[in-house]
Amino acid sequence: MEGLSGNAQKVYDALKRLGATSSNSLKTADDVMRATRLPKGMVNNSLMELVSKGFAKRVAREKAAGYYLIK
Repeated sequence: MEGLSGNAQKVYDALKRLGATSSNSLKTADDVMRATRLPKGMVNNSLMELVSKGFAKRVAREKAAGYYLIK
């Protein structure tokens, strides 16, 4: 993907691999962290980058936010 940092690209690929492509299949930062083997802080920063650039959507839930890809 053009315009994404290396870690954001890894997180994007992990979300795709995990099947988080609709609001019915949300994945948490912990799920992505396990899939990418990156530290949680880097995963959270990358998820925020994806959300701000319009590649992913964040859904606030009771305990942990869920993320899914929209592009």
